[in-house]
Amino acid sequence: MLGQLNSKASILSLALLLIATMFSLSILSNSNFNNYSTSAMAQPFIQTVKYRDLVIDLGNGIKTNAQLTIPAVGSGPFPGVLLVAGSGVVDMNETLSPDSKPFWQIAQYLSERGFVVLRYDKRGVGANSQIIDYNIWDNLTFDDLKHDAETALSVLTQQPEVDPSKITLIGHSEGTIIAPRIVIDQEENKTSATTIKNIVLMGSAATTMADLAYYQKVGIVLEYMHQMLDKNGTGSISVEQAIQDPLVGRFVVANFGNDTTTTSSIDIDRQVKPLLEKELEEFTKEADGNARCDNPEGCPIWFNSAVDLEPNLSVIGNLSKSTSVLMLNGENDPLTPVQQSFLLHQRLTEVDHPDHTLITYPGLGHTFAISPQWSTGLGPIEQNVLSDLSRWLSDRTHGLRGILSDNFLE
Repeated sequence: MLGQLNSKASILSLALLLIATMFSLSILSNSNFNNYSTSAMAQPFIQTVKYRDLVIDLGNGIKTNAQLTIPAVGSGPFPGVLLVAGSGVVDMNETLSPDSKPFWQIAQYLSERGFVVLRYDKRGVGANSQIIDYNIWDNLTFDDLKHDAETALSVLTQQPEVDPSKITLIGHSEGTIIAPRIVIDQEENKTSATTIKNIVLMGSAATTMADLAYYQKVGIVLEYMHQMLDKNGTGSISVEQAIQDPLVGRFVVANFGNDTTTTSSIDIDRQVKPLLEKELEEFTKEADGNARCDNPEGCPIWFNSAVDLEPNLSVIGNLSKSTSVLMLNGENDPLTPVQQSFLLHQRLTEVDHPDHTLITYPGLGHTFAISPQWSTGLGPIEQNVLSDLSRWLSDRTHGLRGILSDNFLE
């Protein structure tokens, strides 16, 4: 107890010293204020982050572009962070729209606060989340994605500015399936000099890929129709109302037409559900012959390579108890619903994992932007999410220095 009290007193003394120093500096500045013209007081651009572009060799003649963000002050070694993207065609920034580039935001924010961050384009994908090699994209598998993340991790730990004993993996969506598997494999390997201290799961997947795909393409549409369009609880919806709905209008017109004189209502479970299930079946069906897959959501080879994976709910309990786990989830996430993170949190509690944290965000969606309940809002990540992420990582990598720095930067 005495040691704890002394520690707290030291922290308080240091904090007061910093405040006193800042106050003294402000007095000194004010005493000279009249010596400078107003134009001289304008703040010049101050570089807080440095950038280094890389090309990562993924093997078999496949290369992809990557970028490091590095704190502009200090030579390191700094804690390293690897960003592992979600499913679909996404570049190193996870560009979804001009205003939605989650990985660019995370990299910038963390590097300003003392982390080296590596992000990379998915194989076959170029800038602005465009397919640049359809042959690679068509034949992409889950094992390829895991291999690419492991290769990128090796590149990150070889950078001179990075401390390989302080590495964090941040996975988003599908990346939350990849990150724990990499950590577990490295623990079993025991030969790597890299120490993955933390994993962060953003928009977590707990159940199987098949279950998630069914929910995303069938379940959530049925839920929406029952809850939002079936006002009388009859199990049917008005065609006239449905064709005007921004979320399901095109689907209804495509499958039932827009002539309300011949069809006035649609039974949700008997008529809509089979159509949605057929669309899911077509999505997962292997193409015949040499037909090219250009679906930005993903191709059948990728889906079928992941569909039989052991669910994350079973995998997560095998994490080393020395690896800290942070889970972040928007409460309006329609793709990886918040209940998925609840399941993972419960599992880690069940196995007595000593350091796992779950934070959920009302009103935020899959990309941690403000989002309606039934669709993914595209916009910048909310600042409180970035702040929570930075503080949690600083607590586990920088110690007191990181906590104070982060607080002053907020």
